[in-house]
Amino acid sequence: MGAAALTPPIKVGLTGGIGSGKSLVCGEFAALGVPVLDADTAAREIVAPGGPLLAEIVKKFGREAMDEGGRLRRDYLRDRVFADPDLRRALESLLHPRIRALLSERAGCLARHPGYCVICVPLLVECGWQGDFDRILVVDAPEDLRIQRVLTRDRLTRGQVEAIMRVQVSAEERLSHADDVIVNDGDRSRLQQQVAALHHRYLQLAHERRGR
Repeated sequence: MGAAALTPPIKVGLTGGIGSGKSLVCGEFAALGVPVLDADTAAREIVAPGGPLLAEIVKKFGREAMDEGGRLRRDYLRDRVFADPDLRRALESLLHPRIRALLSERAGCLARHPGYCVICVPLLVECGWQGDFDRILVVDAPEDLRIQRVLTRDRLTRGQVEAIMRVQVSAEERLSHADDVIVNDGDRSRLQQQVAALHHRYLQLAHERRGR
């Protein structure tokens, strides 16, 4: 096998504010056969019942952070951390390094994939992980539309959604780090066209990398 076969895939870090439609965009890439990794999925795995991280969280936040089945109470933690910035930072210090390590490990397992992979990290810019990726793809949408999507999707009040938005960077800040942007304003066919165009572009970049 030639050295080109070992060229790692291009890592595309996909991010966007709450309600922007990151999962929808990831689904479109996955439908094209692109490997997709997700920080939220990694976060759920590392706090599995009986695991050491869950024990650390319970030690920090109290027994109320775990339900009767031994599972993490995400709603309880969400309410606690958004009311207290110090608690939010404490939780992030427990979660983020482990999430980052798991994503890096899994991306490394794709070393023989002949193209690119998408890694969805909602707080990519907030965490300062831009250097982990070859390209930063931002999914953007108007703020009012994002709020309405979350209200429809989740059991949250408008105040809770706005509180989440306040701890995220502004759309302008996020876009300032973007190599590529997808505008997800509700037109599905336009969204698919944007994904298809980027798919072609990323495959081209991967081909150029292998040819070096």
